[in-house]
Amino acid sequence: MTKERFESLLSEEIGTYKALLETGDNDWIVKGFVDVNKNIYTITNDTKVVSKIIELLLIPKLEAFACANGLVLALPSKQNYYPDMTFKDEEGNMFAVDFKSSYYEGDTVNGLTLGSYWGYFRERDVRKNMDYTYNSYKSHLVIGIFYKQNEEKDNWKTVYSIQELAAIKSVIGDFQFFVQPKWKIANDVPGSGNTRNIGGITDIKKLISGQGPFAKLGEDVFDDYWINYFNKADAKVAGIGTPHYTTLKTYKEYLERQANKPNKL
Repeated sequence: MTKERFESLLSEEIGTYKALLETGDNDWIVKGFVDVNKNIYTITNDTKVVSKIIELLLIPKLEAFACANGLVLALPSKQNYYPDMTFKDEEGNMFAVDFKSSYYEGDTVNGLTLGSYWGYFRERDVRKNMDYTYNSYKSHLVIGIFYKQNEEKDNWKTVYSIQELAAIKSVIGDFQFFVQPKWKIANDVPGSGNTRNIGGITDIKKLISGQGPFAKLGEDVFDDYWINYFNKADAKVAGIGTPHYTTLKTYKEYLERQANKPNKL
């Protein structure tokens, strides 16, 4: 299976998930946790909690998708391994898929990180925090899941019975989904502070259509940019002083300086 075919199939599948996760009023179908006594404990809209529950809801659906298309879905052997899911076809081609979820306000998502630009991203033929090497995959895709938060907090301190289910307000709703190659939605700055994470663009329309700053430049430029990216602390440790570049603009200037060196010699 080609990477284009896999992406098309996955996009078509994800396009059906909004109806699976929402009620008729565009609220999340999840209301809380139920114990053996049939008490319901509501959840907060904490992004880590919400993201994990969404993943748990979607993985069985994606397992069924894999079976229907002659694929095998494998989950990572350890919690902090990349990617979230590995799909393998009958010819042995593998596709890496990561969940990325966050809340949005208006036309903007509240931050998005796309994984490390260190470790496995640079040492692509070594199994580092991965079950397979980075280069083993035909493509690296992102399932984007965005939602609006409900700021109503009155029910967070209340324990409900099953009979009161309808009274519980969902903490999120109004989902938006998309599938895009990681490089098409990547930004040219890290996700946050001095972390070694690739940042994602935040404009929802551009995320859905895959129109990040590398989209027109190509995946090879994305790879070269982030493989050779250094934050201030890492540049100092590496002995290069200050980073060679910090944006696509300064990256272009850096490449031009490098190209002029042979002429000077």
